[in-house]
Amino acid sequence: MIPQVKQEIIDLGDGRSISIETGKLAKQADGSVVVRLGNCMLLATAVSARTSNPGVDFLPLTVDYREKFAAAGRFPGGFFKREARPSDSEVLTMRLVDRVLRPLFPDDYHAETQVMIQLMSHDDNVMPDALAGLAASAALAVSDIPFYNLISEVRVARIDGKLVINPSREELEKSDIDMMIGASMDSVAMVEGEMKEISEAEMIEAIKFAHEAIKVQILAQQRLRASLGNPEYRTYEGEVEDEAVYAKVKAAAYDKCYAIAQEASGKSERGEKFAAVKEEAKALFTEEEYAENADLAGLVGKYFYKTNKEAVRNVILEKGIRLDGRKTTEIRPIWCETDYLPSVHGSSLFTRGETQALATVTLGTSREANQIDSPSEQGEEKFYLHYNFPPFSTGEAKPLRGTSRREVGHGNLAQRALKNMIPADCPYTIRVVSEVLESNGSSSMATVCAGTMALMDAGVQMVKPVSGIAMGLITDGEKFAVLSDILGDEDHLGDMDFKVTGTADGITACQMDIKIEGLRYDIMEQALSQARDGRLHILGKLTDTIATPREEVKAHSPKIITRTIPGNFIGALIGPGGKVIQELQKATGTTIVINEVDEQGVVEILGTDPAGIKAVLAKIDSITFKPQVGEAYEVKVIKMLDFGAVVEYTAAPGNEVLLHVSELAWERTENVADVVKMGDVFQVKYLGVDPKTKKEKVSKKALIARPPREAKQE
Repeated sequence: MIPQVKQEIIDLGDGRSISIETGKLAKQADGSVVVRLGNCMLLATAVSARTSNPGVDFLPLTVDYREKFAAAGRFPGGFFKREARPSDSEVLTMRLVDRVLRPLFPDDYHAETQVMIQLMSHDDNVMPDALAGLAASAALAVSDIPFYNLISEVRVARIDGKLVINPSREELEKSDIDMMIGASMDSVAMVEGEMKEISEAEMIEAIKFAHEAIKVQILAQQRLRASLGNPEYRTYEGEVEDEAVYAKVKAAAYDKCYAIAQEASGKSERGEKFAAVKEEAKALFTEEEYAENADLAGLVGKYFYKTNKEAVRNVILEKGIRLDGRKTTEIRPIWCETDYLPSVHGSSLFTRGETQALATVTLGTSREANQIDSPSEQGEEKFYLHYNFPPFSTGEAKPLRGTSRREVGHGNLAQRALKNMIPADCPYTIRVVSEVLESNGSSSMATVCAGTMALMDAGVQMVKPVSGIAMGLITDGEKFAVLSDILGDEDHLGDMDFKVTGTADGITACQMDIKIEGLRYDIMEQALSQARDGRLHILGKLTDTIATPREEVKAHSPKIITRTIPGNFIGALIGPGGKVIQELQKATGTTIVINEVDEQGVVEILGTDPAGIKAVLAKIDSITFKPQVGEAYEVKVIKMLDFGAVVEYTAAPGNEVLLHVSELAWERTENVADVVKMGDVFQVKYLGVDPKTKKEKVSKKALIARPPREAKQE
């Protein structure tokens, strides 16, 4: 049976086009599409259960993105030649898509839903993550799954002052903006990216530019859906509602929640008070009522949350008072400390309110670089950051199941915030680790601040210090409040949360999630302006603690020296089977790494003892020493022979040459010891390679004036 294939084309306006095709692959899925740009092809499928599981009151959505090595004509690395757990880059792409899709499903849709995207064919000139959001939405568009508000995502860059949609990786390297934007036809829903100190106005301009490109891609999805006859959306069983129960819970709880929200209490105290009100709401109904209505307990919990959310939001909108008593623009108290851990290369503590991060810095050679090996990208990172969020940071006891997607995402944001402030000529590989010890809002921004101070404490000569702040928004459609330095509760109850990092001169990274439709750009502009004020306030606290990087790394930190040698000496420095370099590392207590770059050897010497590093440099000088014909060099006698003396260049210990007896003096020398002795130091002239013996030749007498010959007697 010949498949009925439908296709739509999206013109990118620069000679490139994206095709969306359905009807050929994965037809048993509820929806499937193939998205293609150049030779890059993504298969996206969407499947959703017909009924939701009992007791589920949320959307169990899974977004999965995988890159197949076969897509790039490669084998997976490692012992097992099979794709295993997702890489960090795959996890980040999953998060980018999930964050746009999830809030746009109906609030009462709770059926198990899976959106799976895989790279089937790779093109070196196409970055596939920029197509994943389009592919996911298109798969939902051709299905009957109730996803009514189609979306797409694009990457926007700015190259030589010009904004570009979905650049190649090569083009992206020339850009000062790398942002992913996800949006529906009328609203921006997600922003994430890194920048090289751009202004707030430039960021807004890039978002608007991307949104226009997204609208074109959504229209193509709508045409594709129409070509299939606009499949009817499936009916589903929504949440059970009971207005009488809601009215009773709200009447009993709203005023109490409103009062608690004004009390300026701490997280734990506030949680206990809200929990007590919730228990009172539960007590409004008898055991018989709970027994007769199996949904009642769930309804009471849901309606209390709804009532509590409304009360807290109204206190902020009506009175400008936040849960901890701050004004909307106020930052929580901050205290910082550097050099907290005595044995690490750099460390700092950053505490803001009830959020605390401990950051450490470790310095190493290029051997410690983070290797990236995926179908769509190969390379290495000489600066990377890891973020850990243990359950005790929120006072909870939970199973430890490895690094979560959230930890990968937050760590990546902090890494992107800091990486462009690491000098290009920094010789070290740098690993920053952030341990979140307390959390009540914006631990990723605490990581940025702690990371900045730890880097400066380690002696990394940062171009400029970086700070970060998390902002929130609450609006009822008319009134709105932009909140600086949000709490965890404000994040959950708000309509937008966004994180902005930057130096005193501009933005270096951002992450924005917008939970409402139709957010006005003027509100976004105000929020970014307010964020800048907060960033600069926090930056002042960091520089009060450590104003500039340490001039030198700490005494116990490794020092690194880089030396370039001719490529033909690499083998001599390594030695047979690595013998020379291994013995040298053992004798000097250093780590030596050699990389071949442009037919030259780049030697990295890492060690804590300056004497050891000096000894390695002396050995390199010795190995690479090459005397020039006609030049004079100082030598030392190290061995006496009947036919001459073996001398060693003092500038290159280990480099030996024979000083033949005939080159000791102009007079005939019967006994070598009559002219030189063991340990004598003197100058010789380098004469080059003797054409007869093919050995190097030096002369002592060539530096002595030749005595006049005696006249012959008649």
